[in-house]
Amino acid sequence: MEAGMTGRDGGADIGPIGNSPVVILVRPQMAENIGTTARAMANGGLFHMRLVAPRDGWPLERAWRSASGADRILESATVFDTVDDAVADLHHVFATCPRPRHIVKSVLTARGGAAELREMTGRGLKVGLMFGPERAGLDNEDMARADALIRYPLNPAFMSLNLAQAVMIMAYEWWMAQDDTPPRTLMTNETHVATRGELDNFMRHLITDLDDCGFLRNEQKRAGMVRNLRHFFLRGEVTEQELRTLHGVVTELSRGRKARQAGDR
Repeated sequence: MEAGMTGRDGGADIGPIGNSPVVILVRPQMAENIGTTARAMANGGLFHMRLVAPRDGWPLERAWRSASGADRILESATVFDTVDDAVADLHHVFATCPRPRHIVKSVLTARGGAAELREMTGRGLKVGLMFGPERAGLDNEDMARADALIRYPLNPAFMSLNLAQAVMIMAYEWWMAQDDTPPRTLMTNETHVATRGELDNFMRHLITDLDDCGFLRNEQKRAGMVRNLRHFFLRGEVTEQELRTLHGVVTELSRGRKARQAGDR
């Protein structure tokens, strides 16, 4: 590929990750869609692209311009004349199916399909994901080459996706099928969640000043009020930095009160 046909100098440093599915684009019509599909694949750790009878031939400079640096996927893409040729070396093929067809096959969601693909590739099998042309999708002859169909459970009143979006959904589900990122984390940057010792130190500071100012003067309610304060700070995973700020707040409030008292004398 000539240097002028890459969107960035050499593109991102990406390559195959394990035994990942082959993405097969059947009769793609627009170079820009091939490029954005490569971008979507790269996001989900997919690398192998096969093109079946691309309308405008291959390679196409406009694909590189829309790939946002996923150049190596495009540079490694292979072209086939027929679907049969493109899937000949694969053990299993799944086909996306945006519309109901008069065909009898298992139908999976994107998540269910990704789980099965992970199981198959884990056994060393070669698998493919087949996507149809932008305007009409795969026809019955194309889908006859697939083991099962994948349909996305989207809003039934509007299920229109472009090619890259359709690939992105499967790329995401493929990646997430083995991702161990916790569903929720607290971003603390340079600080950390406060330990019980740090929290206890702050509570002693706070309670001492609350006693001094008379806020806890009602002995019958004092224990409950202190518990409520402690529950408040325990509930939210307060960080060490936030406690230092609160220490400063309490100290300044105390200083201000003492200064006012001194001025009244």
